Amino acid sequence: MGSPFVPNVAVTAAVFAIVFLAELPDKSLFASLVLGTRYQPFRVWVGVAAAFVVHMGIAVLAGQVLVTLIPHQALEAVVAGLFVAGAVYLFISSFRAEEHEGLDASRQGPRPPSFLQIAGMSFGVVFLAEWGDITQITVANLTARYADPLSVFIGGTLALWAVAGLAVSVGSQVLKLIPMHWVQRIAAAILLSLGVYSAIAAARG
Repeated sequence: MGSPFVPNVAVTAAVFAIVFLAELPDKSLFASLVLGTRYQPFRVWVGVAAAFVVHMGIAVLAGQVLVTLIPHQALEAVVAGLFVAGAVYLFISSFRAEEHEGLDASRQGPRPPSFLQIAGMSFGVVFLAEWGDITQITVANLTARYADPLSVFIGGTLALWAVAGLAVSVGSQVLKLIPMHWVQRIAAAILLSLGVYSAIAAARG
């Protein structure tokens, strides 16, 4: 457990790995990917990154509320259930064939959109898409599990920024390079192991 003002490197790294894997098959990645193939990648990334900062703040606050309101043993049980639910969701999703349709690449009007227009649109798309997302719920769970909000916030935010950077930089090639169903299964296995660990902690009191 880290200091309230100094991030714990181990917690930050663990959260980064979990969130990075969980976000790869997420709808926000595909939204960033499509936007990155249509507009200037850096402008898209700025808007997407800002949206992720807001959502990570909300998720960490939600996790802190869990810590404050629920007794420790009950909290471990709740966290275990949510981790297992997230694992089941990702595992089932890995077997569903999903079609990710691209947006029309044609731009309307003679003038290209400005930096603020592209960043603002990217922010809006991802901000709306991320509500109730598996990564947002996972970060809330990790905040409750580790009781180290700063480390969880930094790890989660950096992971989402990295995924967004990958999406807008590589564009459509991401779909060819990364087997999404295996990424989902790896993330599910990690969440399941965390759920089992939390369940054991709850049973031991």
